[in-house]
Amino acid sequence: MIDYGTGPARAHVPGLSQSRMIEIERGILAKNDEFAETNRARFAESCLFAVNLLSSPGAGKTTLLVETLKALSGKIAAAVIEGDQQTSNDADRIRATGAPAIQINTGKGCHLDAQMVGRGVDALKPKAGGLLLIENVGNLVCPAGFDLGEAQRVTLVSVTEGEDKPLKYPDAFTFADLVLVTKTDLAPHLDFDLELLKRNIARINPSAEVVCLSSKSREGFDAWLAWLAKARADWIEDLAREAEARAAQLRRSLTQGLSA
Repeated sequence: MIDYGTGPARAHVPGLSQSRMIEIERGILAKNDEFAETNRARFAESCLFAVNLLSSPGAGKTTLLVETLKALSGKIAAAVIEGDQQTSNDADRIRATGAPAIQINTGKGCHLDAQMVGRGVDALKPKAGGLLLIENVGNLVCPAGFDLGEAQRVTLVSVTEGEDKPLKYPDAFTFADLVLVTKTDLAPHLDFDLELLKRNIARINPSAEVVCLSSKSREGFDAWLAWLAKARADWIEDLAREAEARAAQLRRSLTQGLSA
């Protein structure tokens, strides 16, 4: 085996040393992180719960979103940012549900970044207090390294992809809050070991929750919606506690100022 991913940069470009690669990577990611923190503060201020969805192409992200939006219709304001290299096919499918969506085409880019998402939110203008679903470019490599300012990260892996995807593409699973195992209706027709997949996920990320579902048969779909509702509620509670702590600090400052 010839391995170009074992150096400190975990990548190789002809003519560039590993130290130079690290310098470039750090610069790109540091700038992205600045935009991500801006997004995160913006989402918190408007109580907009943002979820970043990653997967390989064809794992079922768009179908999941379509069915999710149908289930949430009339219950919560939801909007979608769609990331693809070309076409507006997925955004068109989302808009057909009645939910607002904006397509971000990355051209030769292999992932969304935080600045793209910020501009997408500017154009989309999602409602405060609602839900923002971000469908990243289909790819288990590049999107994993870019924080978008999301509250939660969800990685999808379909039963048709095999059990070893977490081991082959660990970065996509390492920081996932939830792993969705999709297309479970096809499992009986495949040589697929669900328990092995779960063990492989746990090897990479022991704290990740795992939900198995089929957007077609709706098996496990309620568990996904329940996870989404709880994650949003927990996030809002965290925001409320932070606001209460700030308010308490302001009151202490006021008291100290009057007694001085």
